[in-house]
Amino acid sequence: MKLLENSSFEAINSQLTVETGDAHIIGRIESYSCKMAGDDKHMFKQFCQEGQPHVLEALSPPQTSGLSPSRLSKSQGGEDEGPLSDKCSRKTLFYLIATLNESFRPDYDFSTARSHEFSREPSLSWVVNAVNCSLFSAVREDFKALKPQLWNAVDEEICLAECDIYSYNPDLDSDPFGEDGSLWSFNYFFYNKRLKRIVFFSCRSISGSTYTPSEAGNELDMELGEEEEEEEESGGGGSEGGPEETGAVEEDRVPVICM
Repeated sequence: MKLLENSSFEAINSQLTVETGDAHIIGRIESYSCKMAGDDKHMFKQFCQEGQPHVLEALSPPQTSGLSPSRLSKSQGGEDEGPLSDKCSRKTLFYLIATLNESFRPDYDFSTARSHEFSREPSLSWVVNAVNCSLFSAVREDFKALKPQLWNAVDEEICLAECDIYSYNPDLDSDPFGEDGSLWSFNYFFYNKRLKRIVFFSCRSISGSTYTPSEAGNELDMELGEEEEEEEESGGGGSEGGPEETGAVEEDRVPVICM
């Protein structure tokens, strides 16, 4: 899986990380190519030792609420939860797992994830409504301006009308967003088989009383501070701006769709 550059997603992601007073919203949209190369091919061969690529794997039924999918996850005794409602090929399942690994590396490894931790969503409108409700409940009026821009950018990247949509709904032990203070989260995959591409939309809300900035962010601040001190000591003016920020906002696209 290869992360594809998308300036519109970078601009939107900078607006999906916000503080609301009593909570912190952390979201991101990323686009991945499903064309395998190098390590992906090796991992895929290992994955297929358990079953051929076109063998169908049973998925769990979609969640009944757009909020807190982790809190709605199945009990360990799945026999009481009713029949599994959908299936996907092992090759598609591999794409979903590989996307998670690429998006969350090096902090998490999803290689042991199983098909019952994923669901196929019933419709595009259902997913759009679930996402909109989650984000509007969190940031209110600020989301009204972002909503058409967000869905327009996703549609241009992946052609939503052609997508199968999946979600990742693990139990709390496997959930990367299952930490203390997590209020809700969602993880959606928009898979376009023709384009051989997946757009991954992940977001979570963390209680403001438990949220702390990432260590990576603190280390970056320290490194930048040390570089500034070295420049002052050497008397060099240096160029301003520092490392390029991945969340830099570029020109917004004009929203042309309305969900």
